[in-house]
Amino acid sequence: MRARRSRRWTICLLSPAILVASAGCGTEPEAATRPLTGAGTAPAAHSTADEQAAGKAALAAYSGYLAASRVASARSDPGHPELTRFLADPLLTRVRMAIREAKEHGAMRTGRLVSDPTVVSVDLTAVPPSVEIQDCLDATGYQLVYAKDHRVVPGTRGGRYLATATATRYPDGRWLINAGAAHQDQPC
Repeated sequence: MRARRSRRWTICLLSPAILVASAGCGTEPEAATRPLTGAGTAPAAHSTADEQAAGKAALAAYSGYLAASRVASARSDPGHPELTRFLADPLLTRVRMAIREAKEHGAMRTGRLVSDPTVVSVDLTAVPPSVEIQDCLDATGYQLVYAKDHRVVPGTRGGRYLATATATRYPDGRWLINAGAAHQDQPC
């Protein structure tokens, strides 16, 4: 039973930096953390330039998310303010919970996570507007270690694998990452 709990714990701890992962109360106004609903509005025609701008903003949010989660994980700080700059629920809550659980077990992340994201689709007519991102994450140099002595936590693995994320535009105009998954069974 301990081995099964250890595997579950390990999987949860991999979450924040690997896009599987975090309900914290953010400092943002409630409207700013809800996707646009578009209720009562007719679909607008969007140009290629609009789609490119949306893709660029979504990639910036994704990059910010990875950077913020790396810092928060290294500091074992689930309340790190940068997380709310780039993440929204439900992913924000999952990331925070994973960082908190790592902290409770005396673990933290160290090293470097290499990312190579691309936009795979942009849907500005969706309610809310969204951008799908695909990434080949290289976590070979990004390790979960015990904070006390920096020994690698047994059962954690790195490697290169596929990750996906969804960026959504919110009423305040920000693109936030609100969904993500690591597909460790799909190398890239």
